[in-house]
Amino acid sequence: MKYCSFCGKSENQTSLLMKGNDGYICAECLELGKSFIEANKEKAFHKNISDLPKPAEIKAFLDEYVIGQENAKERISVAVYNHYKRIFCQDINDGVEVEKSNCIIVGPSGVGKTYIAKTIAKMLDVPFTIVDCTSLTQAGYVGDDVETILVRLLQASDYDVEKAQKGIIFIDEIDKIGRKGANPSITRDVSGEGVQQALLKIIEGSVVGVPPQGGRKHPDQPLIYIDTKNILFICGGAFEGIDKKIESRYNVHTIGFKSNDDLKKFNTENPLRHISPDDLKSFGIIPELIGRLPVITYMDNLDKPALRKILTEPKNALIKQYKKLFLMDGIDLSFDKKVYDYIVDRAYDSKVGARGLRIIMEDLMTKLMFELPGKGITQYKVTLKYAKKILDDVEYKED
Repeated sequence: MKYCSFCGKSENQTSLLMKGNDGYICAECLELGKSFIEANKEKAFHKNISDLPKPAEIKAFLDEYVIGQENAKERISVAVYNHYKRIFCQDINDGVEVEKSNCIIVGPSGVGKTYIAKTIAKMLDVPFTIVDCTSLTQAGYVGDDVETILVRLLQASDYDVEKAQKGIIFIDEIDKIGRKGANPSITRDVSGEGVQQALLKIIEGSVVGVPPQGGRKHPDQPLIYIDTKNILFICGGAFEGIDKKIESRYNVHTIGFKSNDDLKKFNTENPLRHISPDDLKSFGIIPELIGRLPVITYMDNLDKPALRKILTEPKNALIKQYKKLFLMDGIDLSFDKKVYDYIVDRAYDSKVGARGLRIIMEDLMTKLMFELPGKGITQYKVTLKYAKKILDDVEYKED
């Protein structure tokens, strides 16, 4: 009697039993294997350059989740493509070594800096972690050592070192480690310039020994060694006030014919479009670190039309998320279109970008999420009157 080597079914229990070199496989196991391959095809990390998504494909994927920010999406897509293309072509021995395309994104809070990096990591199915610079200090001082960012990436990859070495690390609040003065400090700047100096070797590429569970190193502790040469670093920061430095560099406020010509070339709506390495240097980022972040891009402030699109259009738009939450309780949730404009107006006035939308939506929906489940209600429409009642504490009466 012949049996399936996977599930153990006999040839009488299945419609097909295919013979292999050392065993058999039944029709049901073949179908299950096909379904598994289809389900994981898009999630599999690309093994060669022909399978790697092209920059236009990466940007198209970002367009489904990130509204606007065309310049940032294009530059980051090219940088990511070049980075992984570089990994796949490392065995070409022609004497030319392509350097890493580490990035720095400058933009106000809440415009999507972290979200772009997270979305790309999701598309490529590579390990991804976010590190906040405000908790980092120079080695030997209170706080986290810079090496802990590699521990977090290792944890995100389930301690698979090879997988971690092809991951993406997003270093947030990079502007918070700017050194205190324009010149090198003669005293210890342990949470500023000291952190930047410690980041240099990691970002450029080196083999770093890290304790498996994080924390301080000690002589008897076993270390895991990670080569960072193929890890992509994307840094982000608000750099509050850097627009004034850019304007002063362009001499925007000077009176005269020459300044008028210069002004025509200067985008006053978003001075960040003219950002340069010199501006980052004047903000306290050391030249050595700037040199290891060759791709510099910016993100625009979010205006009301952009906030409206973020609220309703992306694949995981907030409105779609809340509708799904209610649908899990069997409730079809809908909104008066005027409610969208009302939410957007309040979020725009809050000056915290897209995060303001989430805060307002939580305030608006909490009472409904508390009261409606379990009451047998199958449909509910959020009206402008109700929104004003909750958010503005205006007296509300049902029509």
